[in-house]
Amino acid sequence: MTDEILWTPTPASITKSRSGHYLDWLEATGRGNFPGYPELWRWSVTNLPDFWRSIWDHFEVIGDGDRDTALIGTEMPDVTWFPDARLNYAENMLRGPGDQPVLVALSQTREQITMTRGELRDAVARTAAGLRKHGVSQNDRVVGYLPNIPETLVAMLATVSLGAIWAVCAPEMGTQSVLDRLQQLDPTVLLVADGYRYGDKVIDRADEVATLRAELPTDMTVIHVPYLGGSPAPDGTIAWPDLLAEAAEPHYTRVPFDHPLWVVFSSGTTGLPKAILHSHGGITLEMNKSLGLHSDVGPEDRYFVFTTTSWVMWNIQVSALLLGSAIVLFDGNPAHPAPDRLWRVVAEHDVTVFGCGAAFLAAQRKARVRPGAEFDLSVLRGMFVTGSPLPTEGFHWVYEAVSPDVFLQSASGGTDVCTCFVGGTPLLPVRAGEIAAPQLGVHACAFDDTGSPIVDEMGELVVTTPMPSMPVGFWNDPDKRRYRATYFDRYPGIWRHGDWVVFNSRGGCVISGRSDGTLNRGGVRLGTSEFYSVLEDIPEIADSLVVHVEDTAGGMGDLVLFVVPTTGAEVDDALRGRITGALRDRLSPRHVPDRVIAAPAIPYNLTNKKLEVPVKRILQGESVDRTVSPGALRNPESIGFYEQLAQRFPRPITA
Repeated sequence: MTDEILWTPTPASITKSRSGHYLDWLEATGRGNFPGYPELWRWSVTNLPDFWRSIWDHFEVIGDGDRDTALIGTEMPDVTWFPDARLNYAENMLRGPGDQPVLVALSQTREQITMTRGELRDAVARTAAGLRKHGVSQNDRVVGYLPNIPETLVAMLATVSLGAIWAVCAPEMGTQSVLDRLQQLDPTVLLVADGYRYGDKVIDRADEVATLRAELPTDMTVIHVPYLGGSPAPDGTIAWPDLLAEAAEPHYTRVPFDHPLWVVFSSGTTGLPKAILHSHGGITLEMNKSLGLHSDVGPEDRYFVFTTTSWVMWNIQVSALLLGSAIVLFDGNPAHPAPDRLWRVVAEHDVTVFGCGAAFLAAQRKARVRPGAEFDLSVLRGMFVTGSPLPTEGFHWVYEAVSPDVFLQSASGGTDVCTCFVGGTPLLPVRAGEIAAPQLGVHACAFDDTGSPIVDEMGELVVTTPMPSMPVGFWNDPDKRRYRATYFDRYPGIWRHGDWVVFNSRGGCVISGRSDGTLNRGGVRLGTSEFYSVLEDIPEIADSLVVHVEDTAGGMGDLVLFVVPTTGAEVDDALRGRITGALRDRLSPRHVPDRVIAAPAIPYNLTNKKLEVPVKRILQGESVDRTVSPGALRNPESIGFYEQLAQRFPRPITA
């Protein structure tokens, strides 16, 4: 970590920010006077009931019932939030002036769609009426095999307005991966798209839809969304326009705070995906806090995140409607017809806050894209980056190539909580390579192996106090046995997230990768993100993956680096020498790999995360069938190389 400051809030920017308004409101209502973020954060984690009641009141969340009791219990996961309150996420999402444009949908499959809040409300009301007509009631599951389009948002809001439960898979997922997820839920209704275009490629999904219909419950209602070519609804299905045919008034079923809202799924790359249940109340409060106070999103904004429906960032992006913001949806290839496609969207649609994965920025930097010079980004004032650690070079690229004035929020969280544990705030500077602080209401820190908090040392990322958006459980896990084993097995009563992190004395942190993918060299833990940061600067390297294969006899094991060369380059002794020299000079001798192996591709899951742990397990001799679900991969063909390598070379791995 460095002390290099790239952006500093001014008194004027703080006053104008949503966080500044919140500080003024806290003082005016007698809740407290906090001179800065550290004091505000400390209050938020030591006075959880007062803090979360303040979020409800400040953002004027719609609901009823008594909110005096905000939290029952102290040891996770046995806590209950707002037991006497009732609300509905959809009702809070759709309030506000009907004539305000709130949705712009861009696609490589069809023309742009723009909707006002009134039009969105009407579509949701009609869809809810159609779902009721087909038997959907409270607690039923409505699921989708749908891309990032308005119909998906409308179907989700209609579902949860009824108190039913929503889940969705993106249509780029293979049928087995979709079945692994949706079969768990025994859905009442399935909504499907017939296909999509990805750049100039036509992806027909008729066969996949037929398989889903055959394998999911036979009494399930199927809604056909004619997205690809306006194809007629197949026999036995209902056309989307017919579902919305009857006019209806908006109606919202207010449910208990912890009533299930939606199911989101873990990656499923190494086993049956966990079906994670979030609640109406937890998501409504958390999104108001995280998007409003950390991403600084409000009614004047246009919020755009590059995501698919299978990444939890879709749920987060659409939740900006809670803040009165307009949202921009994008479905298609982000590099078609050119690598700067998304920046063109930002410029042409007056995006004020743009979210993306760190891997996208790394690719933009590698492609030498200079969006600030090519487009008018004058209204862009905020960026949100997550998915994997953003290295120092990524911070510098944003401030050099995008804008010197943008508030860049590097953040880390998870599908598990549908938010971030640590991130930025308009109240603190942006430092190169550093995540600014734990978010409000999140008592995040690092633990050592004994369960003691540590500073300036790498440890397990833990959360020591409850958050309202922690799952209300997993589907089909009534005694919460699997839920407890996932997060609370290592430190009872403490959430262990599975990331390596270093916190400094001012509260900033650096995430170094997954703790289950630890690189342990002679007792020293190394974060994989450090390797990739160095390797991105070597022009002959298109991509890379590093794993540590332990020696079961107790030796040092093998540190193996896989390198995908750029077109025309070769992984020869000269390039290997440059790689090892750069890692030694910029990191340490411990970072020098034992093997540098040329690979045709690096395997990724559908949320663009490298499969470090599955590759490691394959090299340790586990079968691919037990290690990876191909349908959960972005590029399933890539895994064959590692399978062949493991068969050809006995442990220890040799190049």
